Amino acid sequence: MQRLFEGVHRFQTEKFGKYKSLFRKLSKNGQNPHTLFITCCDSRVLAELITQSQPGDLFVVKNIGNIVPPADATGSPNSTAAAIEFAVQNLEVNDIVVCGHSQCGAITALIEGIKNPSAMPHLTEWLSLAAPVQKVIATNYSHLSHGEELLDAAAEENVLFSLENLHTYPSVQDRFEKGTLHIHGWFFKIATGELFAYDPAQTQFVPLQKPETAA
Repeated sequence: MQRLFEGVHRFQTEKFGKYKSLFRKLSKNGQNPHTLFITCCDSRVLAELITQSQPGDLFVVKNIGNIVPPADATGSPNSTAAAIEFAVQNLEVNDIVVCGHSQCGAITALIEGIKNPSAMPHLTEWLSLAAPVQKVIATNYSHLSHGEELLDAAAEENVLFSLENLHTYPSVQDRFEKGTLHIHGWFFKIATGELFAYDPAQTQFVPLQKPETAA
């Protein structure tokens, strides 16, 4: 905790001045993020850092394994589903990004199994939402060993699974069909800092390219 206390002190005494006018504006006008960014709880995956975004730019949702449950998922109230509805309907974000990553503990547990499921019932129930990913991996990736390559493939398939589930939300689908909402699947490689984006035309993840500016 001491490091947290020291960090808060440095922010208030050294860093806040840089953002003072921005926070004052955000406080006065409210938030208006352009993107809903859904990613994993993993402490190495920081949406604002890897996108170099400012306060107020992103509406960030972090959960175990960056899983987007289908809209009709039953069980306990789902904070991810609530955040999607709020971001799309109230905040009217322009884009949704689902960002998976390498070395994901949730994906490892999903593919290799939870070592002590009885001690982690909530985690077990949560990961069960992504059971279709297990089937895809077993059917289409039997040629891969139980190594990093297989887990990366599973993490990418999990992103695609979450993208499919986004379309089960009526508000998402309605705005997507109208062209006012764009949906993106990303994969972050921790060791190199590389970002890959899913390209539907190539049906694979490709290195994220800088958008071309209009002439």
